[in-house]
Amino acid sequence: MSLLEHCIIPEWPAAPNVKALQTTRRGGVSAAPYDSLNLGDHVGDAPQAVARNRQLLSSLLPGEPVWLNQVHGVEVVNADAAGCQPRADACIATRKGAVCVVMTADCLPILLCDDEGSVVGAVHAGWRGLCAGIVERTVHAMDVAPHRMLAWLGPAIGPASFEVGEEVRAAFAAQQPQAAEAFTPAAPGKYLADLGLLARQRLQALGISRIHGGGFCTYRERERFFSYRRDGATGRMGTFIWLG
Repeated sequence: MSLLEHCIIPEWPAAPNVKALQTTRRGGVSAAPYDSLNLGDHVGDAPQAVARNRQLLSSLLPGEPVWLNQVHGVEVVNADAAGCQPRADACIATRKGAVCVVMTADCLPILLCDDEGSVVGAVHAGWRGLCAGIVERTVHAMDVAPHRMLAWLGPAIGPASFEVGEEVRAAFAAQQPQAAEAFTPAAPGKYLADLGLLARQRLQALGISRIHGGGFCTYRERERFFSYRRDGATGRMGTFIWLG
């Protein structure tokens, strides 16, 4: 089986020149608990294994991706001119062949593009970055009218598995009252959060109504996805987008 057969190709009505790819945990060389296609070089995996996994993936990409040093913040970089491993949680590109990527293992990866296929973006949206405005910052950096944009939501921890405290619910609800709909009471002082719904609300508030993807749960689909919340020591998947 080829590596591509282990990957997810986003199903969304993007322009023909918009190319995207979502890896799973399958198809690489890393040993447990990073088995097997771990792309993260910061999680304790053998460096040579990570390098080999990235090399295997390179045959599916037009060039070297801009690997980010993700910090759950709101910085956005431009892959057209980014240096080596910038500190950011989102990446955009307007140049053909410049590859944006975010890595996740429960956080929500979001891909963005415009109707004309002139700009693309990849967002690492954990709850902290989402609440702090990483989606809004990325859409602003892409500099196109939101009604001309569409989004794809990749694999993330699902709403039945993502338990958070009251402070998380309060932080979102303080910004958007409707965000309360994304939280279901669980144990005392705890809620189950729907990260995908929170992202959809943010995108819709910006004027982006065409939102695709979602429905994958990294926590529950153990054989297919890495999950930090489930396993602790684990690998990272990549969500890639570029202009062809």
